[in-house]
Amino acid sequence: MGVGFSVLFPVLTPVGRQLGLNELQITSIIAVSSLTVFLATPRWGRLSDRLGRKPIILIGVFGFSIGTFLFNVILELGLSAKLSGLSLFFALLLARICHASIMSAAMPAATAYMADITDIGSRTKGMGAAGAANNLGSIVGPALSGLAIISLLLPLWLVGCLAFLNGLFALRFLPPSPRGREKSQNIEKLRYSDSRILPYIIAGVALFTGFAIVQQTMGFKFQDSLALTTAETSAVFGSALVLSAISALASQVFIVQRIKIEPIALIQIAMPILILAFILMAFSETRLPLTVAFGIMGLGMGLAAPGLMAGASLAVPAENQGAVAGLASSCGPLGFTIGPLIGGAIYQFSPTATYLFAASIYFLLFLFLSKLEKSPRN
Repeated sequence: MGVGFSVLFPVLTPVGRQLGLNELQITSIIAVSSLTVFLATPRWGRLSDRLGRKPIILIGVFGFSIGTFLFNVILELGLSAKLSGLSLFFALLLARICHASIMSAAMPAATAYMADITDIGSRTKGMGAAGAANNLGSIVGPALSGLAIISLLLPLWLVGCLAFLNGLFALRFLPPSPRGREKSQNIEKLRYSDSRILPYIIAGVALFTGFAIVQQTMGFKFQDSLALTTAETSAVFGSALVLSAISALASQVFIVQRIKIEPIALIQIAMPILILAFILMAFSETRLPLTVAFGIMGLGMGLAAPGLMAGASLAVPAENQGAVAGLASSCGPLGFTIGPLIGGAIYQFSPTATYLFAASIYFLLFLFLSKLEKSPRN
């Protein structure tokens, strides 16, 4: 699924413009689908506590494949001028909602699966390993997006096929969770307001809101600053995403896996790194510094994301792992609901202000984490 998302971002931005959609419409498609994931993810997480991780993972992966095919069909209709204007926009919106509602099953179930197979001492490393696997997909994805030069939607069709093959692989080879943590019937209903996980929820929403502002507007930034065509934008933006994924992978393999750092401290360390990346994006107009900024951003996100997931997981007992995975995993979708709308709106008036605003979110998050670290609970 890391492949799928890393292909979608560099392809959708220029293709959306070619279809006649404006920046706010393009980012709204991602925002509404992210809102759907936000609403659905906690429910899938709780369901995985009752039905088991593997069935829910399979629903999510096969749903991702089918939803991608549906979205591609509508994009093809738009490129062939059989759909246009508001009809095209709402058709794309509906397709992404259907896609998001099913594929959102995979993330919380997979996160809970990782919690099932790790103990307390290795939980952060386990979440880092899961993030590393996702980043491997994020390295492959942008490479596929370069195929847009051959055919604009070829990368997305390949993603749908790869997701289907991934589902078949999981069906055949993924074992059930090895511990007796699944299919419990009397499970406490975990809420976002639960004091054990609330700090991680706040941090997660802020983290992914800032990240989404950048991720959803940098395609525009590359295209506008470098005067690129649609296909060129996909390739250039894709190469920046590759560097970001490599940096994130490196931080998870060489730092998270090898150095024992508390989850909140990991997020806190990441903040100055991410702020630096966003400031560089704000004031750069050429390819090299913009791409380097993506590498710096990847380093920061590679530290912050495992810290978020591990911290939330460690805050609750074993029988709540599916529920907490659903709640923590929904921080990303909520951030990607808020961020694209804010980013798309600000970008239309000032690209520079877009990235400075994202940096300010992380500055406030850094202050929040500093205060939290000094509280008696920590």
